Amino acid sequence: MKSKGQRVKEKDRRSKNASVTAAKGRGAEARGGRHELRHPPARNAGPKGKAAVPPVAKPVPERARRPAAQEAAPARPVKLRHGDKPAETVPLILETAATVGYHLIDSGNGEKLEQYGPYRIVRPEAQALWPKSVPAVVWDEANAIFTGDTDEDGMGRWRFPGEVLGETWPMQLLDTDFLGRFTSFRHVGVFPEQLAHWSWMRDQVASAGRPLKVLNLFGYTGVASLIAAKAGAEVTHVDASRKAIGWARENQAVARAERLPIRWICDDAMKFIQREERRGSRYDIILTDPPKFGRGPNGEVWQLFDHLPAMLDTCREILSDEARGLVLTAYSIRASFYSIHELMRETMRGRGGRVESGELIIREGGLDGASPGRALSTSLFSRWVPK
Repeated sequence: MKSKGQRVKEKDRRSKNASVTAAKGRGAEARGGRHELRHPPARNAGPKGKAAVPPVAKPVPERARRPAAQEAAPARPVKLRHGDKPAETVPLILETAATVGYHLIDSGNGEKLEQYGPYRIVRPEAQALWPKSVPAVVWDEANAIFTGDTDEDGMGRWRFPGEVLGETWPMQLLDTDFLGRFTSFRHVGVFPEQLAHWSWMRDQVASAGRPLKVLNLFGYTGVASLIAAKAGAEVTHVDASRKAIGWARENQAVARAERLPIRWICDDAMKFIQREERRGSRYDIILTDPPKFGRGPNGEVWQLFDHLPAMLDTCREILSDEARGLVLTAYSIRASFYSIHELMRETMRGRGGRVESGELIIREGGLDGASPGRALSTSLFSRWVPK
């Protein structure tokens, strides 16, 4: 099944026009002193040899992507669980505030203004219903502004009010170096609201007194995997997108973490965990961040509401006896966190512990990152912990 990495990059990979041109040549046109990126710069056109933004073109129609015979997800019955349900904590709001390397400056009128390392970036944000609080000139002079389809997976382009930027730039979160990345689907290679989960995971690994085994499903560009490995975990990173796996390996090199114990696996997540169940493999922490809809590398179909129960059930089977947690995050779905909360409690019946569920939010920090403002909700989550 396809992860976030494949979901937001899939259309780029199937672009009809794979050619690229220099951004300051025919690839960018000046409009009132602003450069608008229509065709991204060539691979060697970014500053200091950085890669360029992938080309933007119309996606291949869904029916043309995979042979119909392959479009079937593996069947896996959900086991009937017995015993008491775990204790519960609801609602739990996990907040990402301003930190080194990132903060949310402002939001409003369907947009958000964020600080990613050295750059200020504007992107669409449907849940920002309120007025903006920072002067318009600050928004207008951001380093990069995403324009185009406002749908979560909609294609668009980046406009650079000042200097045209390359595809990547250096980032650091939780003392881990990686590359931010402009994509034609608005994403930038990292989801900062996940810092709440990553900080929790890092603390669990650091306090365990033994190397924990961490499974990162739908692992995208590998930031969580690198944070876990740097803390002392043995990590298995699974993503169905070859491009995302390539980016994750690139981030590993940037983080100078080539010798850390990370397995990078390009595979359908459901097929992988079912094989692990048959092998008797066990993990101490499992992170899973499935898309609403996706396809695996061989055309496997993933539908969140159809396949999530079986996925969680399989994850329970591969948790170790001394497991520290099972974390589920869900984006862009029309559901209450109570839906995944009750699913998680049923999945973990008889295992004891506690299920904590609610929302991940990012707190505005103002221009200086030190002026707490409104909370922007980003996703739902549910987390089982042993106590």
